[in-house]
Amino acid sequence: MMRDEIAPVVAELFEADIAQREKRRPVSHILGWREFWGRRFVVTQDVLDPRPDTETLIEAALCGSIPTRILDLGTGSGAILATLLAEWPQATGVATDISDAALSVARENLASHAPNRWQAIRSDWFTDVTGTFDLIVSNPPYITAEAMKGLEPEVTEYEPHLALSPGGDGLDAYRILARDFRQFLAPHGRALFEIGYDQGDSAAGLFTPNRVEVLNDLNGKPRVLSVT
Repeated sequence: MMRDEIAPVVAELFEADIAQREKRRPVSHILGWREFWGRRFVVTQDVLDPRPDTETLIEAALCGSIPTRILDLGTGSGAILATLLAEWPQATGVATDISDAALSVARENLASHAPNRWQAIRSDWFTDVTGTFDLIVSNPPYITAEAMKGLEPEVTEYEPHLALSPGGDGLDAYRILARDFRQFLAPHGRALFEIGYDQGDSAAGLFTPNRVEVLNDLNGKPRVLSVT
């Protein structure tokens, strides 16, 4: 409030935060957390910020049957798996990432929201994964090389490029997922993969002849592939 007295230390902290924001540092990085599906998750420059678009995947998952085991590929902050485990207290999960730094963040978030019901392992997609899962989820890098040129500094200067884009047409991760997911999916299981808003047909086509449904986000744009 305009007339409230502010302690000098508070004013100094505020000015320091504003200075960081002037450098286009994301607010979530200044605060150290981002809210996702009603919960706070630790974020750093080693992981993507959980975004509202990804809540489309959470909603789709929760509309289905309750899984026993969940696999989250390229987990990043761990927000997807931690949210699903928090919503399904009887489920367990495995989180994978190729980045040790990202796994450190994921472990912190998983321990906070779903203690003792998960494993976090370093793996290049399915390489070091064993067993089968009732639900496989992933928000892989999918931004095209061309689209990367137009992103804001908050993204290009503060979020890991490895988690944003595979380069080229942005579909490399889906080619791997489409090739390998079936051998890790339990009978009657399903897979949910986030996609770019303009990748509905191109990404879905890679999963033929599996049954694929393209789900839209709140903006009416393609956002998730549901594969069974």
